[in-house]
Amino acid sequence: MNHSTVYRPHSPVAKLAVSFLAALAVATAGLYAGQWVPVGMYLPLYALELILLLVMIFARSKKAVGYPLMFAFMFVSGATLYPLIGYYISVIGASAVFKAFALAVVSFSGVAIYAARTKEDFSFLGGFLMLGAFALLGLLIIQWFIPFSSVGQMGIAALGILIFLGFTIYDINRLARYGFTEADIPMIVVNIYLDFINLFVYILRFFASDED
Repeated sequence: MNHSTVYRPHSPVAKLAVSFLAALAVATAGLYAGQWVPVGMYLPLYALELILLLVMIFARSKKAVGYPLMFAFMFVSGATLYPLIGYYISVIGASAVFKAFALAVVSFSGVAIYAARTKEDFSFLGGFLMLGAFALLGLLIIQWFIPFSSVGQMGIAALGILIFLGFTIYDINRLARYGFTEADIPMIVVNIYLDFINLFVYILRFFASDED
């Protein structure tokens, strides 16, 4: 194996950082474009977003996840965020949405820095986090049919926040300890993006549950 293409914990990660910033710019462009998407088109966009994500997951083992697929996912994901952000602005106000975003940035950055710098190995969290994610999904499905009280909604939001902070620690810690190749970067960017976006969404849910 050509070790010159592998980033180790002590190696520069400039390409990953640049790729992540570029992906965020594309997602932001998608969010901006979302305001012109007809309401009837959002369901197909959600389906396309899921399909793109599944393709990336299944192609990951073959190192076939390239930048075009990554950027396509980012743009569609940004567009599908627009109605969600608009909804929370109408419920809790633009100021609270901005505070939730700032809190997501600070908490995400804090745990990411800790996970990258600590000597602890958090690989053991993987199984627990997957179980937590399935439990969270189950609760959300139940809530669809049996609406929870504001306290119940707050509990679900708090669980979501903890789970995606946990995924952030898990993902960043694995990168720092085991390194990655350039071919891994597109999928890494998507993983980190999803960690952050889901954290942000559950912080929004937590704020909104306090308004009920």
